[in-house]
Order: sequence, then structure tokens, then C-alpha cells
Amino acid sequence: MILILSLTRILSFADVTSVDLVKSVVLENNVAYLRVSDVGKNLAEEIQSAQKALTGTNKIAGTILDLRFADGDDLAGAKAAADLFATKKLPLAILVNGETRGAAATLATTLREARDGLVFGSRTTELKPDIAVAVKIADEKRYLENPYAALAQSETNSTASTNNFSPFIDHTSEADLVREKIKDGDADESSMPPRPTEPQKPFIHDPVLARAVDLIKDLAVLRHQSQS
Repeated sequence: MILILSLTRILSFADVTSVDLVKSVVLENNVAYLRVSDVGKNLAEEIQSAQKALTGTNKIAGTILDLRFADGDDLAGAKAAADLFATKKLPLAILVNGETRGAAATLATTLREARDGLVFGSRTTELKPDIAVAVKIADEKRYLENPYAALAQSETNSTASTNNFSPFIDHTSEADLVREKIKDGDADESSMPPRPTEPQKPFIHDPVLARAVDLIKDLAVLRHQSQS
């Protein structure tokens, strides 16, 4: 069952867990996504709580920390969050844009300087991304509401695939029964129902998020190959 929440500043896609400052969800079955709206003194604890909830039911390959449009004035909270990520061994992608300000920008800069993660997005007043992805601010706000939405006038669409959160229904049983009848001589090919087209998997249109998901998943594949 897909749960879509329409509360203020909450993400509108599946499996969302919310705490005061962080919105969290698992993408592609193994990528932890954390969206921060404000960097406060309890951010590290909230991130830790959200990660614990996500890893309880999923094997996480890496984390995406979305600081786009994030602000805050608690530098101690930013440092505590940076220290938390410094203890993690999994890949980290940090998303920023021109609206990433204050303690949120400090958090991104601290993580980048400590080489704890790669920065994606557009330049902030303090930080140049490692992987620059230009997106209109208006489009980016809409992507935050639903990263799977295709924007008709946007030139920033991505073809990165995402986890299929729609339930798959097996439509082949009826066709199989007809084939059995044909085999037994009870029917001919004309009575066979057409094979249904398998529904396409939804994919992330948010180009910044899609690039970050690709990085995490590619690194997971490389790590698996090196261990095998």
C-alpha cells in the first residue's frame, strides 16, 4: 500500500517517515534519502533516528542528504550532523542549490572539505558542487514535492530509473489457461487474449536527485564486485 502524505513541507512519495527537521524515504530499494528543511540543534539526533528506521527494513547502500532550500542558524547542530556522517562508511551524496543557506550551507561545506561526500546541484554562496546540475528554482521546488513528476516545460528531465513502488499484477494466468486449451485441442490461437503491456517503472525526473541515486547505486555495484 502506498501512503502519500500532503502535510506542509513533507515529501509526497512512498514510504515517508517524518520527524521535525528531516523527511526520509528509501529510493531504489537501497538508497536512503534525507531531506533537511532547517539545521537545528537536534538535527544529528533526528538524522540518526530516521536512518535507524530506514535500515530496520532495508539494506542501505548509501545516503543522499538533500539540503536544497535548507537554512538554519545552529552551527553546533551542523557540526554534530557532520560528525555523525563522518562515522559512516557508506557513500554520501549532498544536494545543494542557490537557496542553501546558513548552517545548512556550512554543513554541506564541512562534509565536502572532510571528503565525507560528493556535492551535487547548483552553486551556493559558499560552495561549488563537485557535480554541477543546473535546474530552475521553480522546477526544483516542484521536484521536491514529487521527484517522479514530469514537468512539461522543463529541460531538466532525467532518464534515471527508480524503484517500482506500484504493485505488479500478474496478468498471464488467463493466457496460460488458453494455451493449455490449445494444446489439448479445445481452442485455437484466435481465442487467446493479447498479452498485456507490462507497466513502465516510474523514474526520477529530478535531475539532481537522479544523478545522486545513480552514484550511490554504481558505488554499491563496484563494492559488491570487489568483495566477490
